[in-house]
Amino acid sequence: MSQVTHVVLVEWEPGREDVVEESVRPAIRGMADTIPGIVDLVEGHSSSPEGLEDGLGYGLVVTFADAAARDAYLVDERHTGVGAQIQANARRIVVVDV
Repeated sequence: MSQVTHVVLVEWEPGREDVVEESVRPAIRGMADTIPGIVDLVEGHSSSPEGLEDGLGYGLVVTFADAAARDAYLVDERHTGVGAQIQANARRIVVVDV
């Protein structure tokens, strides 16, 4: 089975940076150690010199062992809890799976 890569790009609400840095980002990183099927998780602020972010200055990339692992993650309460934190602090979110 093929791995699935889950890409999430976020534009944070202005003034929410402290909350994001103190609680949201650690929660995101913690998913890699607690949710089965995650092969790799990378997250952080854009460092692209191209300047093409269009406000989406934060991203996370989650690699899953297969589509079944991704599907289980989507309904896992550890993910939905983090997802709610992201949504509460985001102006815009874009998600693409490849």
